[in-house]
Amino acid sequence: MEKNSDALLYERVRGKDKAALEELYDRYEKMLFSYLCKMTGDRGLAEEALQEVFVKVWRGVGSYDESKGKFVAWLVTMSRNAAVDLIRKQKKPSVPLDDIAEVESTDSSVEETAEWQEKSEQIHQAVRHLSEEQQKMVQLFYFKGYTHETIAEQCGIPLGTVKSRIRLALKKLKTSLQLVQEGGIPDDKREL
Repeated sequence: MEKNSDALLYERVRGKDKAALEELYDRYEKMLFSYLCKMTGDRGLAEEALQEVFVKVWRGVGSYDESKGKFVAWLVTMSRNAAVDLIRKQKKPSVPLDDIAEVESTDSSVEETAEWQEKSEQIHQAVRHLSEEQQKMVQLFYFKGYTHETIAEQCGIPLGTVKSRIRLALKKLKTSLQLVQEGGIPDDKREL
């Protein structure tokens, strides 16, 4: 194992090593803060969610399991959950995972925001035209950040099958997205 790998740093944090926590914070703070700003649209809320994540890491709330995926994916999931909890506390609507792509940057112009929302809706419409199995593969691999191996283990299917399903889903998604952008697929059509 690499000397300063995420998993090793996490184990040191669980042993209450403040230097290890600081190193993890320095490594992921900018990326997580950017993600949380885009998700919440509020820098203050993003800072609060980020603080909650690292407090939870320090206190050992939830535990990272290296066999279930990348450390960064676990941090992103914790960040998303912290942000959703804070949004709920403020009586704002929560942001489901499927809608994260629709969250706009606070720095965007009105035109950029409108264009982003249109593209995001086209992507979501194209995803809806995939089979349930393909949607599941896309969700696990791209939205949740699971590895091919983790997906194979969780779904109880061979690794090669996972890879081919993801490849096929992307191929169909590309075709579907092109048709959606050209206005060639009615929204109620389920599958290509």
